[in-house]
Parts: sequence; C-alpha cells; structure tokens
Amino acid sequence: MNIETIGMIGTGIMGRPMAMNLLQANYKLAFYARRAGSLQPFESRPVNRFETPAELARHCDITITMVSDTPDVREVIAGEAGIIHGAQPGHLVIDMSTISPEETRSLAMQLGSRNIEMLDAPVSGGEQGAIDATLSIMVGGKDELFAQALPVLQCLGKNITHVGDHGAGQVAKACNQILVAQTMSAVAEAFLLARSSGVDPAKVREALMGGFAYSRILEVHGKRMLDNAYRPGFKAALHHKDLEIALHSARENGISIPGTDLVADYLEKIVETGNGELDSAAIAKIILGEIK
Repeated sequence: MNIETIGMIGTGIMGRPMAMNLLQANYKLAFYARRAGSLQPFESRPVNRFETPAELARHCDITITMVSDTPDVREVIAGEAGIIHGAQPGHLVIDMSTISPEETRSLAMQLGSRNIEMLDAPVSGGEQGAIDATLSIMVGGKDELFAQALPVLQCLGKNITHVGDHGAGQVAKACNQILVAQTMSAVAEAFLLARSSGVDPAKVREALMGGFAYSRILEVHGKRMLDNAYRPGFKAALHHKDLEIALHSARENGISIPGTDLVADYLEKIVETGNGELDSAAIAKIILGEIK
C-alpha cells in the first residue's frame, strides 16, 4: 500500500500526541473533528480538515479512529456520514479506540462488503505512552494488512503484536484492562493493610519495588496513591467503560470473572460520586475509604 495521506478522527488526550508523532514521521495528515477546538494544536501545521468522516476518507489512504466508545466508533465508521460512504475500495480503517470485540467484527464485515479493509488496534500506555510513542498496540485483522500498517504503527508504539483476526486486538485490550484494574486494586489493598498495621505504606512500596511484587503499576500508580495525585493519564470513567466491555464478553462466552466484577463496581462508584474524570488509579480512594 502506498500511503500518501492518513486521516485522523479523534484528537483527545491520546489522539493528539499520536497525530503529532505521525507528523514528526513526515506523514501527511488530514482531520475530522466534532469539536473544532480540538484541532487548535495543529493550526500551524500543514494539515487539511474535512467536515465529515466520509469526506475525510475520500481523500486519504488510511483512516485512524481514536474515539471514546463503541457508539462513537460505529457513528464515524458506519453512520450517515461515516467512513464507509466515502472510502474507496482498498482503503484501510485502523480503529485504535477501545470498543466491543463483537462490534468490531460487525464493522469489519460491513466495511468488507464494500472492499474496505479494517484493523482493530487498541493501545495501552496512557497519555505519556502516546506522547513518547511507546504505546503497546494490540492488533486484530488480516496478516497482510498488519504488515502494511506496521510502519505507521511503529511511529506510535514499541510493543506491537498481531494477536489474531478481527476483534482479537479488542479482546487483548479487555484482558489488559482487567489486569491493570485488579493490580491497582491489589496495590491499594496492600497500602491499606500497611496503614492499618501502623507501617508506612511508602516504605512498604519501596521494599516491594525490589522484589517479585514489582510492577509498573506499583511503581507509577502506587506513587499516585501515596501522593493522592490523580490527574488523569487514563480516566476512571473510561476504564469503567472498558471493564463493562470485558464483562459483556465474558457473559457472551458463558464465563464468570468475579474479580473484574468487583473492580468494575469500584470504578462505577467513582463515576457515580462525580469523580469519573480522575485517573482510574483512584480505585484506591474507594479501598482506602476516601470515597464512601
């Protein structure tokens, strides 16, 4: 595939730095944005803006979507003015949002009926990973499309894995979100035990950082918890949404994932108390009794 122009849909916390990294790699970009203000950082850049996803796709070889939730992806891909109505045969849609695996497969089928290709490529690594182009990227779709898209994905991340067919990337992301949420919960519980025993949680963290209990979550989110600093790298409301996707998939597969049920309840409580914009590490505020 000869990639001349990449279309970007979604320039929020994650999409904005991802687009900047593509520009730095000398790709030509074009944008569709529902909120014109989100494109302000690109005003001095040589980029085009289009009024609909369909119009954007008509002028691009690849379109990357990075939006919040399953309905948003469905709208920009298959809505009345969606990508499907403007993309030419052979166009590649790379959805880097975190959405339902089932919906991903449905969208891939709809696009395929018009000879439009799709990869699902959700990411992990938060805002800093997007800025540093060190995201982990989990990809579902055809082998040959993964190979074609890899040079683009390598501008955005470091650990890039082709997991399987359509939807497999989204399944891997659901697994990622389960592990992250439950590990954050475990860190908070460890700090609670330390505090209730009259032991400094910061010293406990320091001791654990050198042993088998070490994890990036203990390092990064454990520090957030100790500092009570929850500026979002990844918002609690979005993490709750992701766990609901995981739980839905579990129900569809006829299995139970009770640990995920528990941490999803924690995140739901954070959202319900008006704290959904905090980083999802605010799970600790529930466990430590700071949110009732």
